[in-house]
Amino acid sequence: MTGKHAGKAWLGVCLASLLTACSQGSGFSDLDKFMTDTRAKPRGHVEPLPEFKAYEAFSYSAADRRAPFEPPVDVQLTMVDDEPVSDIEPDLDRPREVLENFDLKSLAMVGTLQGNEGNLYALVRDNTGGIHRVRTENYMGQNYGRIVGISETRIELIEIVPNGRGGWVERPRSLSLDEG
Repeated sequence: MTGKHAGKAWLGVCLASLLTACSQGSGFSDLDKFMTDTRAKPRGHVEPLPEFKAYEAFSYSAADRRAPFEPPVDVQLTMVDDEPVSDIEPDLDRPREVLENFDLKSLAMVGTLQGNEGNLYALVRDNTGGIHRVRTENYMGQNYGRIVGISETRIELIEIVPNGRGGWVERPRSLSLDEG
């Protein structure tokens, strides 16, 4: 070994011993005391997350009833011994249409179609899954319901039902669009 290399080696040994001597001191006693005190303290309690109520979808089931902003239809049946004078009666001589075989509650409006002349047709689904196209003046339901109006969202009907005294009375009904 040469003198230069011996001097560098001696310098490295001195530095290593100096660092070793400095690191053996108790310079971490305050840190060790803090860690011991922290571990000895009682642990805190974290509150659990609040339970949220699951969202429940609202299903509007009064679509086939009278709209709340329309005036109610006043049908008064009074007990009178006299035979009521009414010229309302169903046309029993006309051929029955296909949708007259179904109860009105089992029919659902599922859409509309616009004709070439601008007239509006409604699409009605029966309880067997069949889809029928109807227009005004068609009949549907088991109470001689005649369609008097079709809009984008509902079909307006006039049914002819017995009044309980041997006569007949007209009753307005509607079938709203089934969006489900």
